[in-house]
Amino acid sequence: MLSCLRPPLQPSLCRFFCRAVPPPDLEGYKEAFARRMAMAGIKPHHRIALGVSGGPDSMALCILTAGWKSCGLGGKSESSGFIDGLLGIVVDHRLRPESTEEAKLVCTRVMKLGVQCQIASCDWSDGRPTRGHLQEAAREMRYQIFQDVCYEHSIGVLLVAHHADDQAELFILRLSRNSGVLGLAGMAFVSQSFPTHSQSHGGDSSRNGLLLVRPLLQFSKDDLYKICLGVSQEWVEDPSNQSLLFARNRIRMLLKNLSSDAFRSELQALISTCRLTRAYTEQICYSLVRQCVTVMDHGYAIIDLNKLDPSSVDDLCLSKFLAVVLQFISQRHRPVRGAASKLLLDYIRRIPCKASLTVASCYLSAVPKSKGTKIMVAAALDSPRPLEVGIPYNHSLDQPYSPNEVDEIISVAELLPHQSLRSSDVPPFVKATSPEATLKEAKELNIISESTFSSILSLQMEECQSFKARAESKDDMEAKHRMKAASISTVELHPGESCLFMGRFVVSWKLCEKAIEDSMSRTESNYGLDEEPELHSCGSCVMGHDVAFIRHMVDDDWLYLANLSKNKMAESQNVSFSSAGNLEKGDAKSAHCSDFAQMSAQRALQALKSIPAPARRSLPVLVNSQGLLLCIPSICFSHCPDLTITARFEPRVPLGGGYSSFL
Repeated sequence: MLSCLRPPLQPSLCRFFCRAVPPPDLEGYKEAFARRMAMAGIKPHHRIALGVSGGPDSMALCILTAGWKSCGLGGKSESSGFIDGLLGIVVDHRLRPESTEEAKLVCTRVMKLGVQCQIASCDWSDGRPTRGHLQEAAREMRYQIFQDVCYEHSIGVLLVAHHADDQAELFILRLSRNSGVLGLAGMAFVSQSFPTHSQSHGGDSSRNGLLLVRPLLQFSKDDLYKICLGVSQEWVEDPSNQSLLFARNRIRMLLKNLSSDAFRSELQALISTCRLTRAYTEQICYSLVRQCVTVMDHGYAIIDLNKLDPSSVDDLCLSKFLAVVLQFISQRHRPVRGAASKLLLDYIRRIPCKASLTVASCYLSAVPKSKGTKIMVAAALDSPRPLEVGIPYNHSLDQPYSPNEVDEIISVAELLPHQSLRSSDVPPFVKATSPEATLKEAKELNIISESTFSSILSLQMEECQSFKARAESKDDMEAKHRMKAASISTVELHPGESCLFMGRFVVSWKLCEKAIEDSMSRTESNYGLDEEPELHSCGSCVMGHDVAFIRHMVDDDWLYLANLSKNKMAESQNVSFSSAGNLEKGDAKSAHCSDFAQMSAQRALQALKSIPAPARRSLPVLVNSQGLLLCIPSICFSHCPDLTITARFEPRVPLGGGYSSFL
C-alpha cells in the first residue's frame, strides 16, 4: 500500500502522497483566483468541471475553485453534501498497474473537499501508445474524455491547472522547435475547445464546444505547493515527471538550474509581450476575415484580394489570416507553419493570381471569371484527413444541454474592460522573422537582460539537439498516421440518424410521416403487430435497404446525373418492390421514382454548374450498399421523394477557432 509522506523540497523518484504543516494565510491566492475567474466571465452559479490528476497543481485548483464557488453559492448542498455545479474528473490512463488504485485515492480526496468526482478510464483499443508518443497520446485521450464527461453532465466550462512554470517550459520547447512569436505566446488563458472526433451522442449543442480555462497561469509551482500546504492537503508526485525521455521534463530540469528571481521574472515578461503581440495579430486577422472572406454553403471560402490588399499587410498578420481560413476549410487541428506558411505568402501576393496551389489539406485557385482577383479555398481530398470521418448518432439520444451558458460567459468576458490595442499601437516582434530575431528585439527593448538572453539561447540549443535525435522516429510515426487517415473515406448512416461528416457537413436522415405510416402498414400486414416496423424510406426504388453510405463526390457522379437527367439510368437502376401481392403497386411506385429522379438530376446539374469543380469534390454523397447513387443533399438531388436527407455545412471548429483570450 502506498504510504503518506511529508513533501521534500525536491520530489523523490517514487510516487508518493504528501502532507505538511500549513504555511501563512492564503487570502492573497484566493483573491487572485477570484479576479482571474471574473476576467474569464465565469460566475459561481455556472456549471464547472475540473481536470484532476492528483498532483499539487490540480489539488490546488480544487481547493481554490471549491472555496470560490462555495463562497459565491453560500456553501454545500444540504441534500448531496457537495458544492452544486462542480465536478472533478479523474482520468485513469491505465498505463501503469497501480493507476486504478491511485485514481480511486485521488477521487476520494477530491470528494473530501466537497467536490463531486468521477473517474473515467482510457480505452486503448488500438494498443498502448509507443514511448516516444506516450505523453501526446495520453493528453489527446484525456481531453477527449473531458469533452465526453462534460457533455454528459451538461457542463460548458472546464478548468485545468496549467501554471506559470508550465508556460515557461512551453516557451523553451517551442523555441527549440523554431516557433514564431504566436507560438511563443504559449497557452491561452481561455480557449474554446472543440472535440477532435465526432461525438457519438450527437446533438447540436456540441457545436458550442467547451470553454477551457487556465486560471492558474499567473501562479508559480511554489505557489501551488503553498496552497496545498495551507490546508494540509495531500497530493501525488508522478515519477514519470523525472524521466528525461520527455522533452518537458528535460526542460524543467534545465530551468531549475536557472531559477533566479531575475531570470523567472524576465522570462515571464517576455512571454507576456509575446501574448500582447498575439492579441494584436489576432485583432488584425479577424478584421481581415470579416472584410475579405465569404464562406459558401457548399463548403468552400472565397478571399477577395482587392479588399485584402496583401502587399500592405505584415507577414505575421497575413500568415495568421491565411492559417485561420485554411484551418477552417480543412478542419485540421495542426497549425500552418514553416515552409507551408511561406508558400502561402508568396502565392497570395501574386495579383492577379491565376495559378493553383495545394497546401495544408486545402486547394487554392482563382475563382472562375474573377480575373485572378478572388481566390477559392476548398478542401483537398487527397490530403490526410481526420481518422474518424464521422460517427452517426440518433436524434432521440440528444441530452438536455444549455449552450447559452457558454455564450453568456463569452459575452460577459468580451465586455469586461480588458486592455485592448488600437490598430496604430504596433507591439514588439511583429516584424521578427525568426525566434532568434524575437529574442534579440526583446534584449534591445530591455525586456530581458544579456544574461537572460544567453541563458535562453543555451536552453534552446540543448533541447534542439535532443529534439533532432528523436525527429526521425517521429516522422516515421506521422507517415503511418497519414496513411491510415487517408484510407478511411466512408461512414454508414441509418434512418433517424445524423452524422458530422469529415468535421464539416452535418448529414441528417429524417423519415417523412408517410414513409413511417407505410412501413407500419407493411409490418402489420406481413409480420403482425408485435414486430418492430422496418422504416424503409421507399420500398420500391434504388433504396432497397435502410442504410446508406456517405462518401465524397467523384467525377462519375456527374456523369451519372447527366445520364439520369436523360432517363438513361433510371429504369435500369430501379428495383421494384417485391413484397407478395404488391408488384403492381411497386411498379407504379418505381415509375414515379424514375420520373422524380430524372427531374431531380436535371435540377442538380444546374446547381452544380454554379459550384467550382474543386469544391464539388468535397460535397457529401450517399450511396446504397451496391454503390448506386441515392442522394447528394447539398444540391437537393434525391432518387426518391420519400428519401429526406439533408446536409448543412457546419464545421465542428468555427472560423477563427472559436473564442480565445491570451490575457
